[in-house]
Amino acid sequence: MLRRRKVSPRHAKRMMQRMGLNMGEMPDVQEVILKTSEKEIIVEGPEVAVLEMQGQKIFQVTGGKITEREIQVTKVAKKVVIPEEDIQLVADQTGKSLDEAKNALEETDGDLARAILLLQTRS
Repeated sequence: MLRRRKVSPRHAKRMMQRMGLNMGEMPDVQEVILKTSEKEIIVEGPEVAVLEMQGQKIFQVTGGKITEREIQVTKVAKKVVIPEEDIQLVADQTGKSLDEAKNALEETDGDLARAILLLQTRS
C-alpha cells in the first residue's frame, strides 16, 4: 500500500523556487476591473495572489463583491492629417482635382494606393 507523504508549505515553496516559480500575495488591493469590449467586471475588496514564472506574471483574484456593467460604445472619429505631397500625388496619378484627391485620402485614412484605386473606380 502506498502512503502519501504530506508536503509542508515551506517545502512546497522551496520546490517552487527551484523550478523558477515565485508566488506571493499582492497587499492592499482595493478593486480589480476586467474590461471587455462590451462590459466591465468589478471585484471590490479582492484577495490577489501573484505567481511569477519565467518572467510572466499570473494573477489570481478571489473573493470580494462582484458587479458587472455594460459599456456604452461610442465611436470616436479620428482625423487623419494628409500631407500636401500625398494629395498632389493622388491627383496626378488619377487626373482628378486636389479636392477630390484629398477627400479620397481622408476616406481611406491616408492610404495612397486605396485612394488612387477608389478614384479610378469612380470614373
